[in-house]
Amino acid sequence: MTAKYQRYVLNFKQPAGTSRGVLKTKETWFIVVESNGKKGIGECGLLRGLSVDDVLDYEEKLKYVCANISVGLDKLYSELKHYPSIQFGLEMAFKSLKSPSAFELFPSDFTRGKDAISINGLIWMGDANFMKSQIKEKLKAGFSCLKLKIGAIDFDTELSLLKSIREEFTFNDIELRVDANGAFSPNEALEKLKKLSQFDLHSIEQPIAVHQWDEMASLCQQTPIPIALDEELIGVFETTKKEALLKHIKPQYIILKPSFIGGFQGTRSWIDVAKEHHIGYWITSALESNIGLNAIAQFAYHLNLTMPQGLGTGSLFTNNFDSPLQVKNGKLHYNNLINWNFNL
Repeated sequence: MTAKYQRYVLNFKQPAGTSRGVLKTKETWFIVVESNGKKGIGECGLLRGLSVDDVLDYEEKLKYVCANISVGLDKLYSELKHYPSIQFGLEMAFKSLKSPSAFELFPSDFTRGKDAISINGLIWMGDANFMKSQIKEKLKAGFSCLKLKIGAIDFDTELSLLKSIREEFTFNDIELRVDANGAFSPNEALEKLKKLSQFDLHSIEQPIAVHQWDEMASLCQQTPIPIALDEELIGVFETTKKEALLKHIKPQYIILKPSFIGGFQGTRSWIDVAKEHHIGYWITSALESNIGLNAIAQFAYHLNLTMPQGLGTGSLFTNNFDSPLQVKNGKLHYNNLINWNFNL
């Protein structure tokens, strides 16, 4: 068995605004494992500035993994606790290697083209006109669930955007989610949540910054809108710490990004703890290419999740890989008439 890795830079079709700045490119890494003439492909979905494994020796760790690939997935996975994106890339590559098709990791009605996954339409931050144009585009495309990034422009402007949607579409027509990416300060958060609550929102992701457990717990107890933890899960590896976090904060939901939390195994671990505490969850991609998105989508379908998932990121890049993944009428489909084009 041999392995190699390669860096790849994805280019956004248009700058993507978040509360942490504007993204124009997204770096990612691929691991290709070969054995007996067959290849397995995995993506290590690193996100600079957010991933816990955004560290100086990241590439050195990839070199080590490839040089020691023969020791197998279990041993390497256990050695990579602090490198969750590499854990996921390895899981993906080994799953790919063992599958009849390199890209059909979890055979199902989804991969057979008989069923689709409901997803949310993502609205990036920007000025009011830009956000309105995105909203119109997503509604025209048939989405019944929208997720708006908030927290970067004037809050009153964001409220007016939500108001304009609700004046035309009720909660039964369109499910609205918002993601603050930790932009609110603890002393203003509850008041802002109260103002947001008039628009019948499904949930708000990470209203305040991470590592403020007491403040977040207080918010989750008083909030008029269900709160979903996102960035709060990053860097929490041990099951005991996962249990401590969810028991203390008691969020209504958690959002699971396999590239940030240790892939399939890490995601299942969080789900087990969430179920113990009666906490809801959904799965979201983290700006991976279609390689990683494909693995996450198949895994999410395999889990029989019913609410809209955060898997609509495949069309964001100009240089993504051709794949069977297609978004139609607010759902992610797998069109087997389209071939994969992974040339690295």
